[in-house]
Amino acid sequence: MFIQSYKNFLGIERVTIPITGLPNDLDQIKIAQLSDFHYDGLSLSNSLLIKAIQYSNAEKPDLILLTGDYITNSTDYIYNLASQLKLLKSQKGVYAVLGNHDILYKNGKSIITEALTHANIKVLWNEIVYPLGMYLPIIGLADFWSQEFNPEVVINKLSVSQPRLVLSHNPDTASILKKWRVDLQLSGHTHGGQIIIPGFGPCLMLFQKIYRITPHKLLKYFPLAKYSSSIVKNWKWNLGLHTIGKNKLYVNRGLGTYSPGRFFCSPELTIITLVKSSK
Repeated sequence: MFIQSYKNFLGIERVTIPITGLPNDLDQIKIAQLSDFHYDGLSLSNSLLIKAIQYSNAEKPDLILLTGDYITNSTDYIYNLASQLKLLKSQKGVYAVLGNHDILYKNGKSIITEALTHANIKVLWNEIVYPLGMYLPIIGLADFWSQEFNPEVVINKLSVSQPRLVLSHNPDTASILKKWRVDLQLSGHTHGGQIIIPGFGPCLMLFQKIYRITPHKLLKYFPLAKYSSSIVKNWKWNLGLHTIGKNKLYVNRGLGTYSPGRFFCSPELTIITLVKSSK
């Protein structure tokens, strides 16, 4: 049974991030983040997708960033999704990275990249771009579960004194990225846990704790425990803003979902304002 609660309710989260060395002309710049569409006609309704696009446009963001998983099991609907995403409006364009579902299926990466490109969305794969100017580059990394995830080759092209934003679908990469300067990492992947137990948090976090204390030979009796640890290792970073070392990580709850659905965990549009740090 698919849990209906929060399936079509859109949460808008507003986050302000101080950036050391942010140029004066980028102070108060506004970024919209959308993630984890899982668009297949079931996991994300057209009405919610349209609502998210309209709300994003109403914010008049300077830049829009998409952080992966446009599909779930098939690329059949990607051009339908892309035709809707083409309606996104921002002064500096729309940039995207891919997620694990986008690369799981034959030709998925190339098909999705082509569809998004036709929608005027620039897909980044171990690439640096400068839509906000040379003093605030945006790094888009290959998905963590791909064989091409290699942040060192990309990030080392930048001076350590240079502020930067990093797009990386899986928040687990934050533990690897600690060795470099990351003023803000934007991720998705976890869907916020989908099912939140009030007063505790994501139920998958509980299952992961069971996984860690259960003898290996008994794990076959706890399939959800093993499943939770296969999604992400750091469930403590499942949603919202986190500080990892000197770096900042924001994890979007995503728009789409999959069985059994969402409960106390609404889909999310994130509006991020960058401000010049006083430090």
